[in-house]
Amino acid sequence: MHFLDQARVFVRSGDGGAGCVSFRSEKFIEFGGPDGGDGGRGGDVIVECVSDLNTLIDFRYQQHFKGKTGMHGMGKNRAGGKGPPAILKVPVGTQLFDEDQEEPFADLTEVGQTVRVCRGGNGGFGNAYFKTSTNQAPRRANPGEVGEERTLFLRLKLIADAGLVGLPNAGKSTFLSVVSAAKPKIGAYPFTTLHPQLGVVAIDGREFVMADIPGLIEGAHEGIGLGDRFLGHVERCRVILHLVDATGEHAGKDYKTVRTELNAYGGGLTDKREIVALSKIDVVEPDHLKKQVERLRRACGHTPMRLSSATRTNVTEALRAITGIIDADKVAEGIAEAPAWQP
Repeated sequence: MHFLDQARVFVRSGDGGAGCVSFRSEKFIEFGGPDGGDGGRGGDVIVECVSDLNTLIDFRYQQHFKGKTGMHGMGKNRAGGKGPPAILKVPVGTQLFDEDQEEPFADLTEVGQTVRVCRGGNGGFGNAYFKTSTNQAPRRANPGEVGEERTLFLRLKLIADAGLVGLPNAGKSTFLSVVSAAKPKIGAYPFTTLHPQLGVVAIDGREFVMADIPGLIEGAHEGIGLGDRFLGHVERCRVILHLVDATGEHAGKDYKTVRTELNAYGGGLTDKREIVALSKIDVVEPDHLKKQVERLRRACGHTPMRLSSATRTNVTEALRAITGIIDADKVAEGIAEAPAWQP
C-alpha cells in the first residue's frame, strides 16, 4: 500500500426532503382535511477515526463525498426518513483544515472520535403543519433545506513515542529494522526511505512506537531533496533519536545541518528531548571515530552515544534511554500506567 499523508476532498451534506401536500380521501369521511407529512432531514457528512488505517491513500481515488437526500413526506401524515450520512474514515492522527490551511479545526487522535463537518438540510413541512382554525385546507408545503458544502484538507501526522532524524544514509532504517519488526527499504544510497515508517519496539517488557522519516539535507526547508514535509510526523513524538553517520566527513557539521532544518521547520521540534548517537561505529577506524566523537560533542554540547545496528552495540542502552524519557514525560503529564493484568 502506498503512503499518502495529505489529501484534499470536497464534501456536501444531503438536502432535506420536501414536505407533502395531501388530503384524506377515505370513504365515509366527509371532512378529511390535510394529512401531508414533513420531509426527512438530509444526511450529514461525518469524519470518523478508525484503527485499521495508517495512510490517506483512499482519498486519492475518491475526492467527493455527499450525504443522501432526505426522503420526501407522504400522505397519511407520514414523515420522510432521514438521509444516510456520508462517513469519511481516516487514520489516527489526522488533522482537518479548511481551505486556508492555517489552523486545524479538528485533530483526531483517538479511535472512535467523530466530527460532523457538514450538517444535513432540514426537511420541509407538509401541508398538515400549516393547518389552522382559519385555514383548514392549506395547499402549500415547504421544500427541503439545501445541504452544506465545503472543501477539506486532510493532513496525517503519525502518532509515535520516538522519532528518528538525521541525514540520508545515517542508518535510521537499519536501526528501525533491528529494534522492531518493521521492514523498511535499506540501501547504500541516499533517500532510500521515501515515506515515513512505523515500528513497535519492545524493551524490558515495555513497548513504544518509533517513527523513521526520510533523511534531511541542507536546504530541506526550501524544498531541496524530499523537503521537510515529513517532519510533521515527529511533531507528536516525546523524544527524538538523532543519528549521525560516523563515516561522514565531519560529524559536528552534519549534526548542525539537521538541527538547522528542524529549527527552520518549527513546530517545537527543537524543544523536544533529544538523544544524539554516532552510528556505524563498526566500520570506522578508532582514530577517526575518536575525532568524530569529539566533533559531535562540541556541536551538541554533550558526549554522544556510540551505536552500531549491525553489531547491536549500545542498541539496548539507546532504547532504555528512550523509554526513560518517555516514562518521565508521561509522569510529568500525569498519565498513569495501566496495572499489569493478573489472573
